[in-house]
Amino acid sequence: MVSFKEFELDNGLRVIVHEDPTVQIAVMNILYDVGSRDEHPDKTGFAHLFEHLMFGGSKNIPSYDEPLQRVGGENNAFTNTDITNYYLTLPASNIETAFWLESDRMLSLSFDPKSLEVQRKVVIEEFKQRYLNQPYGDVWLKLRPLAYHVHPYQWATIGKEISHIENATMEDVKNFFFKYYVPDNAILVVAGNVTVDQIKSLSEKWFGPIPGGKKSRALPLEPHQNQKRFLEVKAKVPANAFYKAWHMPGRFHEDYYAIDLLSDLLGRGQSSRLYQNLVKDREIFTSVSSFVMGTIDPGLLVVSGRVKDGVALKDAEEAVDKILEDLRNNVVVDEELGKVKNQAESILEFSEVEVINRAMNLAFAKLSGDANLINAEAKKIDRVTVTDIKRVSNQIFREENSNVIYYQALNNLP
Repeated sequence: MVSFKEFELDNGLRVIVHEDPTVQIAVMNILYDVGSRDEHPDKTGFAHLFEHLMFGGSKNIPSYDEPLQRVGGENNAFTNTDITNYYLTLPASNIETAFWLESDRMLSLSFDPKSLEVQRKVVIEEFKQRYLNQPYGDVWLKLRPLAYHVHPYQWATIGKEISHIENATMEDVKNFFFKYYVPDNAILVVAGNVTVDQIKSLSEKWFGPIPGGKKSRALPLEPHQNQKRFLEVKAKVPANAFYKAWHMPGRFHEDYYAIDLLSDLLGRGQSSRLYQNLVKDREIFTSVSSFVMGTIDPGLLVVSGRVKDGVALKDAEEAVDKILEDLRNNVVVDEELGKVKNQAESILEFSEVEVINRAMNLAFAKLSGDANLINAEAKKIDRVTVTDIKRVSNQIFREENSNVIYYQALNNLP
């Protein structure tokens, strides 16, 4: 059980405090409710670019890292389709330094043209190295637009194409910042050796004067898919690879936990159905897995794997489909479901060992509308039944709901 108190400032900033007097550190986590799904189709990759720009200096602080390091702190950040998350740890006695740093860059970036150019180059290089210049790196640049035709999940967090980052202007940057980096679009979590009264006072002092914004979001809904979609890719890769994705409900939907357990049952570890049948017994794949994307809006359940030399990709897909058909037609035994439940609950418990993870989990839970989701998830997992697994299997694993990529290896190209 993770204990916490929460309050909200007049400008809309939601604040959560998790007291843990057993540690000597304090953690500050700020979740901004903005990800790549909030970008314009012609200006993608901005949320990720901003993750980098936020470390380039703010209105009154030329260097973010230097003062934090002086008081024994460290920091990092990440961006995905739904959120941009910043976090830092430091000795609890220096917690006010964290408030000073984070409030100043929420107030305003420095908007230094040099910083924009530096971070633009960093992001472009990341795009090339991670997505364009490594085997299978571009698969999500191809699978997303195959599965999504309307919703902005159709592009990856890095963006649709490099040109969108290359052409980003300072005006684009400022517009994005002042729209999304505002108090009422953020969730602040402070955890560790702190007190609620202390954090209330510091929150009012440092964040209270920052004006709120005008939060709004009207994302297009992805139409119901009623026909299988297929794409074949040919490239210089080590082996043929197979990807099949089905639409599923979003992260905060009541069926999410059943679907997550379904994906674990299929493809988590060497005892899973896919591995036992298709890797160990029949040797159709050399590796195979399944996972859910975990996105807030309706997402994807994905099965992917590397196919053994000499096996046709069509045969590999048929082998996967046969296992899914068995799930749809037959009830999973309680023992098998219990095993993946235990795995999921263990991961959940492990994620709460470190204070920083508790802070992150609280922030994301609050995004659902109820921070106590952090304490309710274990029960939600435990309540999933074998009947639920069969029901969601039949809802999801329909051929007309699927999106398939055959990633064909062409090792003999000149």
